Amino acid sequence: MQKVLSAEEIREVDRLTTEKYGIPSILLMENAAHAAANVIKEKLGGSVDGKSFLILCGKGNNGGDGAALARILSVHGARVKVLLLGKVAETKGDARTNFEIIQNQNQQRPVNFHEIQFRDDIIEVWKYYKSEMKFDVIVDAVFGTGLYRPLEELYITFIDIARDYTIDNHRSLLVSIDLPSGVNADSAEPIGFNLDSDLTITFTAPKIANVLPPICHDNGEVRVVNIGSPIDLITNSKSKLFVAEKQDAIDWIYNTRFSSDSYKNKRGHALLIAGSKNYAGAAVLSGNAAIVSGVGLVTIAAPESSQTAIASRVLPEVMTRGVAETENGAVSENAFEEINEFIESSIDAVAIGSGLSSSEESTRKLVRKIVKERKTPLVIDADGLNSLAPFDLEGNEELPLILTPHEGEFLKLLGTKDKEVLKDRVKVARDFAEKHKVILVLKGERVLTCAPDGRVVINPTGNSGLGKAGNGDTLTGIITGFIAQAVQMKAEIFETVCAAVYVSGLAGDIAAEKFGKPTMLASDVRDCLGKAFRQMERGQAARE
Repeated sequence: MQKVLSAEEIREVDRLTTEKYGIPSILLMENAAHAAANVIKEKLGGSVDGKSFLILCGKGNNGGDGAALARILSVHGARVKVLLLGKVAETKGDARTNFEIIQNQNQQRPVNFHEIQFRDDIIEVWKYYKSEMKFDVIVDAVFGTGLYRPLEELYITFIDIARDYTIDNHRSLLVSIDLPSGVNADSAEPIGFNLDSDLTITFTAPKIANVLPPICHDNGEVRVVNIGSPIDLITNSKSKLFVAEKQDAIDWIYNTRFSSDSYKNKRGHALLIAGSKNYAGAAVLSGNAAIVSGVGLVTIAAPESSQTAIASRVLPEVMTRGVAETENGAVSENAFEEINEFIESSIDAVAIGSGLSSSEESTRKLVRKIVKERKTPLVIDADGLNSLAPFDLEGNEELPLILTPHEGEFLKLLGTKDKEVLKDRVKVARDFAEKHKVILVLKGERVLTCAPDGRVVINPTGNSGLGKAGNGDTLTGIITGFIAQAVQMKAEIFETVCAAVYVSGLAGDIAAEKFGKPTMLASDVRDCLGKAFRQMERGQAARE
């Protein structure tokens, strides 16, 4: 997992890199420029020779990064023009050093450098470039992590060169250094005008605005590059916000891998208490997803009257059990003893909620009883969550309670209808998980997985095509299947949930590419799990 740092935390890392480890700040700027150049070269097929660049620079360190980048690109054969909004004499420190280098250079291929101050001059330059120039790449190095208020009009005019040029003229690759200019590093929300970049190259660690929606979409592709800060400074930072990485899922799958003596009981047994008279399909989807998650055994406990309908549609490897039901065909509180006895005999992980129905008090009482007297890690979704709203129970580390609400269900758990409380999703989700000592999987764009100790992991996989009926049931099945394996393999449950969310989202991305977002179905996501696992297995092979 990658730590996500605030602007203040990244400044502290930079300060300690210099003060504690003696690495000069000018060297960090040089490393940043080389790292950015390498990413750009990669995007252009391995070389910048003969390519044309326009680099827009501000007067701060972000502009200094741009000046150093200009010099490096020029050395590698690129044709580079730099516009500084301001005067070199107004710049300071390392930034000034790099501006003076390109201002006074006597290279064989010098950088074309201009200072610019006034709005009218910006407009004239913009008109000239649009009519006379074609740039392969435009680099935005105007503002980095130090912006907290909307841009002033002069800066908007200056930065708009990049946006208007790429829209109205030759289609250039638009690259931002650290963050698209106009973005507050510490906010997921826009604060005014900002660039919408194709590629953002950010240094040391991702920032909040690089990874949280909606503003993260204006970053385009995000590449995090190391510029020389020791890893322990990042690891020891106070941040508890992370982004899940592919390697996390690869490591989990490696640690729970199939061995020569693997068989069904060693792979775990998942029980799904799911389905009702009107919602048998939800039980089918969750059961089918669970059985292809790598788990050894899956059983669905459903109302007696729904068992036949579920058994006839579910994959043949999934077992079903009929249990006591209410008059309206939902699982009844009277089923508790039978279910509890079955759990004690052979079950490693339980899920309750998919298609359950929460309209009857008997069903709600069953859910609360299952939670209070649980014997295994317990995943709660859909009507299982509604049966517990507003939430007033507590989890524990030995028998984790995993809640998987979408935002509407989460509001019910919070006991409010006020959507404003979700404005800061990370804070409200973290506070809930800490208060109730549960693992919270808050679904929506960029799923958040929150631990009782305050850690929050942002999941980067998944897409809007997953926002359809049945995908929540599919995710519940995958998570429960992963957890059942983790219990058998002694894997850490929070990391297991994060891996399940990542792999599920990856399967969704594969489904979107294969079928298209408008037509992809929850069952397609399940069917694409195999390809997602194969991608992970290739990572395992590289690791070995």
